[in-house]
Amino acid sequence: MKLIVGLGNPGHAYQDTRHNVGFDVLEILASRAGAPARRQRFQGEVAQATIRGNPVLLLWPLTWMNLSGSSVLAARDFYKIPDCDMIVVCDDFNLPLDTLRLRPSGSAGGQNGLADVLARLGTTAIPRLRIGIGPVPTGWKSADFVLGKFPKTDRERVLAVFERAADAAEEWACLGIQAAMNKYN
Repeated sequence: MKLIVGLGNPGHAYQDTRHNVGFDVLEILASRAGAPARRQRFQGEVAQATIRGNPVLLLWPLTWMNLSGSSVLAARDFYKIPDCDMIVVCDDFNLPLDTLRLRPSGSAGGQNGLADVLARLGTTAIPRLRIGIGPVPTGWKSADFVLGKFPKTDRERVLAVFERAADAAEEWACLGIQAAMNKYN
């Protein structure tokens, strides 16, 4: 089984914010796969799905973005999923809007939720799919920017990138990180 983790913050106040793009991509994946209703487990919500015949567990950590690692660790350990068989989907304000970046490993690059996942799992060898939401406008604090909503004028572009990110996650689940990187980076 593969594990796809979407990072975000729980609650209606954070819905549709830049920081919740991981949750948004998981919603698309769950819908495409006809995943059953989510269950509360591992300090989050999970849904089991099948993507092109491959079993996948979708995980929405509900521990708040910067504490996501405890939820991911619990799910990984329960299902005994190798690190290479999980991917973390998150925002990245260092990448331009609607840019995707897949990597098999590396630093958190300033993304605190990803940093917590890497710290809790004790490795940087966790595949990740970063979705560009930047750049942060001059004079803005990055925290205010990521917790803000996309402007209505960007909504079509944003929805298109969510669909592409879901495509990339499906490619990763079926063909692996290298195939997904070659196609979507």
